[in-house]
Amino acid sequence: MASRRPWLCRASVTAASAAALLAMAAPADATTPLTASPGITSTSAEAGTSRAAAAAAVDYATWQKDCQAVMDQALPYLKQRIAVPKPGEKQAVVLDIDNTALETDFGFSYPQPANKPVLQAARYAQEHGVAVFFVTARPGIIAAPTDYNLKQAGYQVSGLYVRGFLDLFKNVAEYKTAQRVDIESKGYTIIANIGNSATDLSGGHAEKAFKLPDYGGQLS
Repeated sequence: MASRRPWLCRASVTAASAAALLAMAAPADATTPLTASPGITSTSAEAGTSRAAAAAAVDYATWQKDCQAVMDQALPYLKQRIAVPKPGEKQAVVLDIDNTALETDFGFSYPQPANKPVLQAARYAQEHGVAVFFVTARPGIIAAPTDYNLKQAGYQVSGLYVRGFLDLFKNVAEYKTAQRVDIESKGYTIIANIGNSATDLSGGHAEKAFKLPDYGGQLS
C-alpha cells in the first residue's frame, strides 16, 4: 500500500490531517444554512461540529434506505439510457460528493466510505464506458485528498471540479452549473446529475437529475 500513496508524503497530508481538512473545509451545500447564535461568529471548526451534530439527528439506516429509494429509480434509467446512446455520443454522469458520493456526515474516518447506493450506480456507468465527473463546492486546497478518497472508495474519477479562490465568492448553484457547462464543452452528454442539495441540481445541463435526501439541510 505504501507505494500507492507517495503524494501523501510529498504534500505532508496525513490521514488525520486530511480528515480534519475535509471536516472543516467542506462547505454546507444545503439551501438552508446552519447559523450561529446572535452576536457569535462561527469558525470553520464550529461549522463542522454543527454539521456533525445535525447529522447525528439523522438515523443512518433511514438515510441509506432513502438514498436507495432514489437510486432504485436512477439505476434503471441509467441502464436504459446507456444501452441506447446517440450516434457519436460521449456519455457522462455528474456526482456531488458530500453525502452523495461519500458518507461525509456519518463519521470522520479518512478515507471516507462511499455512499453504497450511489457507488453501485457509478460502477455500472463506469463499466459501460460512461465518464463519471465530480462537481463539488469543496475548496481546491483539499483537491488531492478528495481525489484520493474517491478512488479509494471505488470510483473512477474522469474529472474533479473543486472551487478555486474566486469561486468561493460565487453562488454555489451558479458555480456548479458552470462546471456542467464546461463538461458539455468537452463533448460530453450529461445523462444524469446526482446530488443531495438543490444547489447541486439547479441550472439544467443534464438530461435527468436525481436528488438524494438532505432532510431540510441537515446534511451538508
